[in-house]
Amino acid sequence: MTDTPARLLSLLSLLQTPREWPGSELADRLEVSPRTIRRDIDRLRELGYPVEASRGSEGGYRLGAGAAMPPLLLDDDEAVAIAVGLRGAAGQAISGIEESSVRVLAKLEQVLPSRLRYRVGALGAATVPLPGTGPPVDPEHLTVFAGAIANTERTRFAYRTGEGTESRRHVEPHRLVSAGRRWYLLGYDLDRDDWRIFRADRISEPRATGGRATPRQPPAEDVAAYVTDRMYSLLPTYSARVTLHAPMSRVAPAIGDNVGELEPIDDETCVLNAGTDTLDWLAFRILGLGCEFTVHEPPELIGHLREMAARAGRGTNSTVD
Repeated sequence: MTDTPARLLSLLSLLQTPREWPGSELADRLEVSPRTIRRDIDRLRELGYPVEASRGSEGGYRLGAGAAMPPLLLDDDEAVAIAVGLRGAAGQAISGIEESSVRVLAKLEQVLPSRLRYRVGALGAATVPLPGTGPPVDPEHLTVFAGAIANTERTRFAYRTGEGTESRRHVEPHRLVSAGRRWYLLGYDLDRDDWRIFRADRISEPRATGGRATPRQPPAEDVAAYVTDRMYSLLPTYSARVTLHAPMSRVAPAIGDNVGELEPIDDETCVLNAGTDTLDWLAFRILGLGCEFTVHEPPELIGHLREMAARAGRGTNSTVD
């Protein structure tokens, strides 16, 4: 590759992947000599890119962290994925990240080619996000754990259980799991000598200790499924049966596979069978359908809806000065 600007862009694109690149491999990829790679690395450093080098048989080049954020090189799919992710993040329950997501999204969409703006716009128009109802999570906490996971480090933090019991934990974090309305940390608790799942909104004062985590076999190959199964096994589960006074064809798109199953009764009514661990979530989904309904079971859902109706009545009857 003889075009220097194009070669520098290709080199930068390779270095932005999270790995070390031997100079010989970069030279083969770009079809140039190792000497040319060394000169190109120097050019990138002059432009402000913090390219680090390590010696030895397993050494190579990697893009490190600098004093300022250098420009990033994204391909089409990466740019679209980031734009869509930022739109979703603007409405998620991560404390303080909404405004930042909107600012970054505005900068990104300003420089997107028209063909990519169309793809992002089409995805946004076709997507109806479910407002987050989970407790807010400090994004700095997630960053601490993400860094510790990437660097295979141990962490310490304070944790509060659902019953209010507080303790200090010494944990080797394995994965962060986003479960719709909540974030969870799966890690190996060194004091309890076992795997544990922690709700991120109940964690405070997290810090990486610098101690190396021990390589361990995770409790399951599918970590997300493992966390979901454990959470449902620990929480009360309600089986709901609700008659919806609306055609099945109208409510089906809003129900989706993650709410429950629909059974038609006739052209104007259908039955929703759903399982849930959170009455609030199911109540909001039913009310959001915008149709009349009759709850047959469970009785806890009937009582919960009555309480919501009473609270709404009190709020709308109050006088505002």
